[in-house]
Amino acid sequence: MYKVLVTDKINKTAGDILSQVAEVHYKETMPEDELALIIGEYDALMVRSQTKVTKKILAAAKNMKIIGRAGVGVDNIDVEESTQRGIIVVNSPEGNTTAAAEHTIAMMLSMTRYIPEADLSTKAGKWERAKFTGVEVFNKTLGIIGLGKIGSRVAKAALALGMKVLVCDPFTSKERVEELGATYIKSLEDFWPLCDFITIHAPKTKETMYLINKNTLNRMKPGVRIVNCARGGIIDEAALKEALDSGHVASAAVDVFEKEPLEADNPLLKCKGHLILTPHLGASTEEAQINVALDVAEQIRDVLAGKSARSAVNIPALKAELLEPVKPYMNLAENLGTLVRQISNGAIKIIKIRTHGSLAQLDSSPLKIAVLKGILSGNLEGVNYVNAPIIAKSRGIIVEDSKSDSSCNFVGLITVKLITDTETHAVSGAMIAENTPRIVKIDDYNTSIAPAEHILITPHQDKPGMIAKVATILGTNSVNISMMQVARKDKTVGGESTMIINTDDLVKPELLEQIKQIDGVFNAVYVNLNPEKSVSEEKTAV
Repeated sequence: MYKVLVTDKINKTAGDILSQVAEVHYKETMPEDELALIIGEYDALMVRSQTKVTKKILAAAKNMKIIGRAGVGVDNIDVEESTQRGIIVVNSPEGNTTAAAEHTIAMMLSMTRYIPEADLSTKAGKWERAKFTGVEVFNKTLGIIGLGKIGSRVAKAALALGMKVLVCDPFTSKERVEELGATYIKSLEDFWPLCDFITIHAPKTKETMYLINKNTLNRMKPGVRIVNCARGGIIDEAALKEALDSGHVASAAVDVFEKEPLEADNPLLKCKGHLILTPHLGASTEEAQINVALDVAEQIRDVLAGKSARSAVNIPALKAELLEPVKPYMNLAENLGTLVRQISNGAIKIIKIRTHGSLAQLDSSPLKIAVLKGILSGNLEGVNYVNAPIIAKSRGIIVEDSKSDSSCNFVGLITVKLITDTETHAVSGAMIAENTPRIVKIDDYNTSIAPAEHILITPHQDKPGMIAKVATILGTNSVNISMMQVARKDKTVGGESTMIINTDDLVKPELLEQIKQIDGVFNAVYVNLNPEKSVSEEKTAV
């Protein structure tokens, strides 16, 4: 049974989900050396922000398949090292969407109405109404950097408050912004001087690091007010302090910091201007903590059960928006990869993947990963959606991905061609109805067979009695046939045909040898579409 380690005081409700597939152990946050000593016995790890998953820990995590971060960011996890080791890293990008958006609005309103200061003053027995005269947000212009899930919610709330909303996001279309009722601003150079308020909802990347700095602050409208509930490091904190102290920035509300917890020498702690600071509370609601824990627990459960993760941060091709349109074809794509490898001999040189019909209109990168996993799993252990592309590249395998504009007989069709140093084989698959995948072509033979666990392929001479002879050997050895098709290479009677047989049981090597001895049978190949259970040892290594 799988074992999952849960740290950082994650909501115990997550354990109920994980216990469906694994033995769950709860531990307090541990130092690196202590965690490294025990991590090797676990198949999955679930953390919040306190546990640091370092290279040392990952090197000791010999059985690790997935690491889940119950939150949005993964700054505390070495994602690059995880990817190299084939470990999936998942987070919960939407579990705290509502909490973060509400906190942003709360920070903005607290800032404009001096609520923290007024609270302290009143509790001190004072009555300083004039001192805390605020400003209204109604009819003011709010600039939003980043229109993801959180940014979109903030935009809707701001519009409901009667604000004018500007959006700058290179990954969002003008049409989507306008659908929300906001105005699209293409360039940050044009964006800065237009805003009365600015709020950030972008990830911390090389492009966004210190996005708000001395130069950009100087381009902003005098009296601008800034909110950051996204990521520390996007704002140059020393530059913000200087702008607040000078009055160029009228006010700021900051929930995230470059170094957390705040250190005594942080410049914002010495700020004389109007500034509200909170200790990274964006996701700190009871509902959000439960939501992110359940979301990540479900993903860990699914991965351990052999399914895909919704929010794998180190598999961009499997992001929900790319995966969802092609999801019905993912298992089929992996099965095609497994099939074409198991009917091929020799070292892999080139893999060609081609989509037809409606699939050609979609991003096929998730399908490419599935095909690679299927092909490589036939020879190697530990291949998954994370490391399959890395393994292919490291071994010099050429992977070509293309689309066909020509029509086909199916709504969506995938063709996988495998070229080795000795031969070439190709297989095709399609969905003939909802949740009904079929292998529709194997090399030159047209067929329509379910991608079952056990498949027997027997090319033979097209003459009477061949089916009966093969079936007799299988029946005599208690191997039941669940589905069967015979396909001709061409329409010529007496030419070449092939039997493609689904069986309920493994076709052992000794049975294959008996079938090969039948007069008129050219070959007999057993294919197992669950290679992790039974990897053929006869194939040449990749």
